Amino acid sequence: MPMIDMRDGTRLYVKDWGEGRPVVLLHGWSLNADLWDYQVWTLANAGYRAISYDRRGFGRSDQPWRGYDYDTFADDLADVMSALGAEADVTLVGFSMGSGEVARYMSRHAGRGIAGAVLVGPVVPLLLRADDNPQGYDPESFDKQTAQLKNDRADFFRTYYKNHFGVGAISHPVSQATVDWAWRMGMQAGLHPLLAAREAFGRTDFRPDLPAFNVSTLVVHGTGDTDAPIDATARAAARGIAGAELIEYQGAPHGLMITHKERFSEDLLSFLGGQRRA
Repeated sequence: MPMIDMRDGTRLYVKDWGEGRPVVLLHGWSLNADLWDYQVWTLANAGYRAISYDRRGFGRSDQPWRGYDYDTFADDLADVMSALGAEADVTLVGFSMGSGEVARYMSRHAGRGIAGAVLVGPVVPLLLRADDNPQGYDPESFDKQTAQLKNDRADFFRTYYKNHFGVGAISHPVSQATVDWAWRMGMQAGLHPLLAAREAFGRTDFRPDLPAFNVSTLVVHGTGDTDAPIDATARAAARGIAGAELIEYQGAPHGLMITHKERFSEDLLSFLGGQRRA
């Protein structure tokens, strides 16, 4: 099993497929690197080096008691890139919670080695509703979900992943097997990492990090996303990042890299190709 040691001794599980310009993909909350398998396979076959890893506390990585804050997550990203020698001309792709890791890396590590950034269904710049973020996610609903997670994680994830992929009484964009697959990823994570990371992505204010984006940036979001309200996240991020391009998928849910995997992979490859031409 390919494991990399972080600066605090925590060991992270890493996938490293293909050869070429490096693309590092950061998964969302409760999931792991397997979420990206279709994109990683596509990128590797298109001539890129696709790297994905399980965040600390999730999947096959260690589950330490400490370190579930965005400064540490950004340091972990820096350590993974350093250990793999992927330190130049890198494109970062962050989904949901992973978008915050991209943002914090850009500010905390001055965007070292980064040529481009892709934010997918981001929680950036600020997820929860506040006086200065009136279109954010309802804090009471967020806290209610956290209580359900503490009480019965297995049952909570049954409903959570259906919403994640937009599965309803009429809409079935993915199979039940795909929902079950995501459920198993969620159950691999430790309860403490789940709760601590949830607080981190829900309450961290990334607005001060946005000016650090000095590279080509693509923001992708579904208009049917019920997990991250598009007005408070993707649209606000695109306004706050100089020169960012926003692509909206009409009606798409949060987990659009699965429900719209072909379209998203095409958009990602097009963005990467534009970087190469530039």
